[in-house]
Amino acid sequence: MMAVSECTEEQLNAAFAALADPVRRALIARLSRSPATVNELAEPFPITKQAVSKHIQVLEQAGLITRTRNGQRRPCHLDPVALEAVTGWIDKQRLIAEQQFRRLDAVLEILKEKES
Repeated sequence: MMAVSECTEEQLNAAFAALADPVRRALIARLSRSPATVNELAEPFPITKQAVSKHIQVLEQAGLITRTRNGQRRPCHLDPVALEAVTGWIDKQRLIAEQQFRRLDAVLEILKEKES
């Protein structure tokens, strides 16, 4: 698990690399509704269970999901703290960009007033 304040460059790189694949994003979306086993996660995909298992391993290594043991079931769970760390980083970048656009708008407004 990674908290927003603990999110390292390496963790961000692993998370973004994991999320770069559409199958893994779909797995994250499915797990956002409820935990699921590999068999349940593999159902909608036209790929093998082994391929889905490899995608799950990538998500686990990136810290985005975890697995538990419940008897013979090994459900996968979304790690909301890890996703919050990634979205926190994105939000920070968005705020920085918005501040830059506001400053640019102010400069453009001053230039517009000078032209008038």
